[in-house]
Amino acid sequence: MGKGGLEDVVAAQSAICDVDGTAGRLVYCGYDIHDLAEHSTFEEVIYLLWNGRLPSKSELATLTGQLQKNRALPKEVIEAMKKFPKEAMPMEALRTAVSMLSMYDPEAEEMSPEANLHKAVKLTAQIPTIVAYIDLIRNGKEVVVPKEEGSLAESFLYLLSGGKKPDETAIRSLDIALILHADHELNASTFAGRVAAATLTDFYSATVAAIGALKGPLHGGANQEVIKMLIEMGTVANVKPHLDKMYANHEKVMGFGHRVYKTEDPRATHLRKMSEELGKRSGDTKWFEMSRIIEESVKADKGLNANVDFYSASVYYMLGIPIDLYTPIFAISRMSGWAAHILEQYANNRLIRPRAEYTGKRDLKWVPFEKRQQLEAVK
Repeated sequence: MGKGGLEDVVAAQSAICDVDGTAGRLVYCGYDIHDLAEHSTFEEVIYLLWNGRLPSKSELATLTGQLQKNRALPKEVIEAMKKFPKEAMPMEALRTAVSMLSMYDPEAEEMSPEANLHKAVKLTAQIPTIVAYIDLIRNGKEVVVPKEEGSLAESFLYLLSGGKKPDETAIRSLDIALILHADHELNASTFAGRVAAATLTDFYSATVAAIGALKGPLHGGANQEVIKMLIEMGTVANVKPHLDKMYANHEKVMGFGHRVYKTEDPRATHLRKMSEELGKRSGDTKWFEMSRIIEESVKADKGLNANVDFYSASVYYMLGIPIDLYTPIFAISRMSGWAAHILEQYANNRLIRPRAEYTGKRDLKWVPFEKRQQLEAVK
């Protein structure tokens, strides 16, 4: 009998992303994540994931221009979003809005490589706009028309603020966070997207499948739980007593451990540094200091390392991003990886159809209703 959750089962061959859990390495198309986070931009990483190589200057300019030109949403989708229940979860609103986009794309059912690449560009450009509009609309604010300039990170922060120009530190911090979250091999949402794509359903449907999987708290929602824990602790002095109480109640400390990594998650390395830098910039290092104490304690007491969710929580919080938008921002970044995997699946497709090991009863015989009732009475 195999391990549950398909653990250690190789389900696909891919040239997009390599996760070395033993060495704690994350590689996009041959490039180490540390190298990319230090020197690259999110747009450059998008090109890399979709094409398997870094772009030339003109190729990057072309892709950036395409992303800039496709940020606006169909007016019908905006009007529909205004009618969503105000209490709807952002991930529900995102899932629904992305599904609607297909009905206003004349290429939605076109399956040529060129058409699917167009859809990859559109979705990668439009999802940040959707997420920003979700927050503006629910707060009774007017939506802002996206500008056809600047990076994806800059555009999102501009829209989310209702049209205020973000500072360079915030833009670069979010840009690095988007690079770090862009892909992670066959995680649950990416696998869901590939399974859907393997049926030759359209690009939008495959993306909605991925969004549905990301919505789950065991995948995309952990950093929300981390910041809620930090806020509940409140002060550095309360960290240890709060942790002791969690241990006594057998509560899980979110943001630690990983199915694949046996050492530190390399993405956490950069996010830890960003959390510290943003704290110093704002003059309030409390959230970083609290996080560091928790990290050291959980490592000492449980032998677990921080993962990507742990420090992304304080980073997003210090950027002023509403807590329930953390998972949608994950989707903003991961759309680039989903697109890469969906395109790869279409290019060399075979229906994904695993088997299940049957553990139920055998050789039962059908009996009429009267005898079933008698059997139930005997039980």
